[in-house]
Amino acid sequence: MSKHHGKHRRGQTLGETQASASQRDVSHREDAAHRKSGLKGKKSEALRAGHRPPSSAHWAREAESRAGMAHASVDPRLAPAAPGIVTVQPGTRCDLGLIDADADGGLDKDAAKAALASERARIADLQERLYAEHARSLLVVFQAIDTGGKDGTIRAVFEGVNPQGCRVWSFKVPSAEESDHDFLWRYHAKAPARGMINVFNRSHYEDVLVVRVKDLVPEPVWRERYGQINDFERMLSAAGTTVLKFFLHISKDEQRERLEARIANPDKHWKFDPADLVERRSWDAYQAAFADALSECSTRQAPWHVVPANRKWYRNLLIARTIADTLEAMDPRFPEAKADIAGLTVPD
Repeated sequence: MSKHHGKHRRGQTLGETQASASQRDVSHREDAAHRKSGLKGKKSEALRAGHRPPSSAHWAREAESRAGMAHASVDPRLAPAAPGIVTVQPGTRCDLGLIDADADGGLDKDAAKAALASERARIADLQERLYAEHARSLLVVFQAIDTGGKDGTIRAVFEGVNPQGCRVWSFKVPSAEESDHDFLWRYHAKAPARGMINVFNRSHYEDVLVVRVKDLVPEPVWRERYGQINDFERMLSAAGTTVLKFFLHISKDEQRERLEARIANPDKHWKFDPADLVERRSWDAYQAAFADALSECSTRQAPWHVVPANRKWYRNLLIARTIADTLEAMDPRFPEAKADIAGLTVPD
């Protein structure tokens, strides 16, 4: 770790059985000590005990019933996440152990890749409108454990987007100057200007994740940051920035396979750090930290979306569709022409 638009009929591509909103809004109140990630090719202990994956509306209703609380809803002006994504409802608990990281929505891989191309075209068109309108902006946040797929997702989803209107920022160990400021300073400096889409590859959430697991700051400090992060995102939203947050959820077995693949492929050695093997020993601690951050910082204006991410092609489609739907809900418009351009002639 060191280093919304109701035109959602497109969701039927993912299967009619996933069209219920409740399938996107699963959350629950299980004890954090029992969180386990879904294992590739296996069911987690919780799933074997009779719980069904979040693609089931029946399971979603049961989960909400177990929550036993009336929770604040996500701002209806925001586009709902694509069916297959689990949105953490504000005021509820997220248990990653009950979310199947290996889900594929019953989709065919080739069909998903074709659908991804369509979603990328939507994003490119809407990004141009957002840039021309120059009134609002979009911040897309990605968080995941090591090998979770942040780089690959960004590369796949934003292919074809005009780089003039899109920036990607990665945040690693703070520099000396960054460390001399409050923890949010370096992130605020990279927040999108009007008309821009900015992408955070890792983000301000590092300061309630890695610092917690590695005991870099006292617990009272990182616990207070949940509220400070919520205030920060509320401020961005009030200023016209839509905040879209994705957690890429992979299983522990999937992480092992990805690490082994990096070791076996010399062309991937540049991405491998032996420290990643040490970090893997803290899997449970990171899962608990992620679950707390998702629960404490999923708010009405900036909810967290948990994406099943073992299958990269499925992950990419869900995220691209959600970004495209979010931009469509923002409904950016080209500015009106300053003159009757249609009546002008070009001189010889």
